[in-house]
Amino acid sequence: MGNLTRIRNKRIAAFLLPLATAAFLLTLGTVTLAAAPHSAPPGKIQNKQTVRTGFAPVNGLQIYFEIHGVANPTQPPLMLLHGGGDTIQTSFGQILPLLAGDRQVIAFEQQGYGHTADIADRPFSFEQSADDTAALLEYLHIEKADLFGYSNGGTIALQVAIRHPKAVRKLVVASALVKRDGAYSWLWDAMSNAKLEDMPQELRKEYLKVAPRPENLRMMHDKAVQRMRDFKDIPAGAIRSITAPTLVVVGDADVIRPEHAVETFRLLPHAQLAVLPGTDHMQVTSRTRWLASMIGGFLDAPTAK
Repeated sequence: MGNLTRIRNKRIAAFLLPLATAAFLLTLGTVTLAAAPHSAPPGKIQNKQTVRTGFAPVNGLQIYFEIHGVANPTQPPLMLLHGGGDTIQTSFGQILPLLAGDRQVIAFEQQGYGHTADIADRPFSFEQSADDTAALLEYLHIEKADLFGYSNGGTIALQVAIRHPKAVRKLVVASALVKRDGAYSWLWDAMSNAKLEDMPQELRKEYLKVAPRPENLRMMHDKAVQRMRDFKDIPAGAIRSITAPTLVVVGDADVIRPEHAVETFRLLPHAQLAVLPGTDHMQVTSRTRWLASMIGGFLDAPTAK
């Protein structure tokens, strides 16, 4: 089991970004099948809510977004931040309907991903993506939201809380990297040799299906890889400054070391920790019954004064 998991995780890393890409990347057919026992019964997936889509002019981008359900004056919306190399569908396709069953959910695609066209001369960075996220909230007239970030999206969510604390009520960060040594060393070795040809077909297919400029596939891949190669540790003091209650989630067979998740949990002033058993990086958001229940309970719990 251990060797098999390592081989699968290495294939993930080989694509793009260790964590972010890894997750959805490894969303190969085998991953979906492995996660199937934890998926929700078909009849309980989602109330037939309306879904509104659009493009927001944000920091020179036209950011694609989806709004599932209607606003609740007593409950802030939940914003989803996908992983590297991903789209809304590949990161959150299985769990989004469950999350949207009892709250408004906003999902969007970051610079150069999915439906959102890239700016050719603007590199990908976690800080810029955090600023884009905050600007999108402002465009949508949302003063405060809950954020659920997966993989690279989890790192971005933490940066939003650091750079724009007034925009965040609660955080859920799954398989998120805070320090380089939070990932296994073989991940960085794989990143140094990442090639477009190693990108899982499922991710390629999804990008080519929805991207406004499908010819930019290689640019997206290369920028995503470079962002990971340039990864800088988030200072411990910056993590300690996050006052938003945070649920830290990691798989016990993740590309993120469980010890790193524990360290992040201990740095955050108001945090909870969930380690998903028998779960590798690409399976995390497919553990729908576990995650939807935990996230719902965490978000609905009263915030300590």
